[in-house]
Amino acid sequence: MKHSSQKGIVIILVLVFAAVFGLSVSALTSFIFSQAQLGAGKEVREQALNIAEAGLEYYHWFLTHNPGDTQDGTGGLGPYVHTYSDPETGEIGSFSLDIVGNESCGILQSIDVTSTGTVNSDPKFTRTVFGRHAAPSVAEYSYIIGDDVWAGADREITGPYHSNGGIRMDGTNNSVVTSAVSTWSQSFNCNGGSASPGVCGDGPNSTLWRYPASELSFSDIEANFSSIKTAAIADGIYLAPYGSTETYIFNPYGGPTDTAADGYHLIFNADGTVDIYQVTSTTGYWGYLSGIGYTADYHIISGESFIERRTVPTDCSVIFVEDKVWIEGTVKGKVTVIAADLVNSGYDPDVIISGDIDYSVQDGSDGLTVISEFGIYLPRDSADTLSIHGIFVAQGDRFGRPYYSGSLKTQLTIKGSIVSSQRVGTSWSSGSTIISGYQNRDSIYDRLQTTNPPPFTPSRTLIPEYILWQEL
Repeated sequence: MKHSSQKGIVIILVLVFAAVFGLSVSALTSFIFSQAQLGAGKEVREQALNIAEAGLEYYHWFLTHNPGDTQDGTGGLGPYVHTYSDPETGEIGSFSLDIVGNESCGILQSIDVTSTGTVNSDPKFTRTVFGRHAAPSVAEYSYIIGDDVWAGADREITGPYHSNGGIRMDGTNNSVVTSAVSTWSQSFNCNGGSASPGVCGDGPNSTLWRYPASELSFSDIEANFSSIKTAAIADGIYLAPYGSTETYIFNPYGGPTDTAADGYHLIFNADGTVDIYQVTSTTGYWGYLSGIGYTADYHIISGESFIERRTVPTDCSVIFVEDKVWIEGTVKGKVTVIAADLVNSGYDPDVIISGDIDYSVQDGSDGLTVISEFGIYLPRDSADTLSIHGIFVAQGDRFGRPYYSGSLKTQLTIKGSIVSSQRVGTSWSSGSTIISGYQNRDSIYDRLQTTNPPPFTPSRTLIPEYILWQEL
């Protein structure tokens, strides 16, 4: 009886272990199968991503041969589906393209391409990528300068800094500094006029200095004023020349005399409107600029009359001023201001920053581009602490503040980009002592504007590419 009981226990144990072993094998088999499925799923997802990216590459190629075509050459509405083949195995999937052109004033600014990749072997797995196709804008840089330049020890620069000439970098740069020359000779270079390396100086981040780099052509970034003027007249805001151009009487014993002051004063409001004033009189000061000498500037408004408050059109947010213009205020939306005179031969108007320029929100949905046919200047009465946001392009001269005797300011903060044909200068020193302009200056490029700048922002190159690429 005892022997039979032991045999029963053994049988039960065998059955239990068999059941445990069966469950273990089943679990292991299930795990192996699920891992195999997971691996296969990952492979399919990677294939789908590769196919989706191939869709973006295809449309880049297509736009190279068919600029501005947002309908894949069909003349009809999308989406546009293309098969994708492997050279060895043949067709393995397809990509579907959704294409949207972004326009301002009826002129194409950029093209958004959304590509969804699908694999034939398992269509339930799809991957989608998005790209914005456009000519890269100058907003990618903190500074683009067409001449030799000296960044003083007080400077704090965030964002790429480029000059087509030599650079003396005594300030702190937090991104690459590039010069288009191997060597340069200038009175303010590092060797007192003898040849210096393309980038030199006492700045702490010399590992980020690069030279010689490719030159950035100012002819390539030159704005097409005529077409922008036409667009502004049709759908934006256009301000015609006011009276005659400015003429000055030289007075060696006192301030200069303005015989025909004119221009407009724009004050932006956070609700998307702009107050427009006609400038009727100005006060002039003698200011010194490198390469020019002392000139009468008339940058301070002494009399003006209100014209109107206008809402900046959202579908053509361009203000074309065919005269000198003063700018300040809080900008809402993406706005571009042009100061260029295509009527009076020989007169290239300036832009004057008359006060702080800010955005209504700081999430990238607001932006300002200011393009002057000549220069963009900070006047003698600029604020002791001045903060400006925007992309500022001085086509003919420079962005700067002339030397004014005894006019010393505390802090200048620029968030955005400066593009200047000539040497930039907002501070003047004698030896190591700042004697005019701003004693402290911070320059921070606005990365939120790089992929979606205001309309007609100049490009750093005319060759379009994907300026934004991300998986959705």
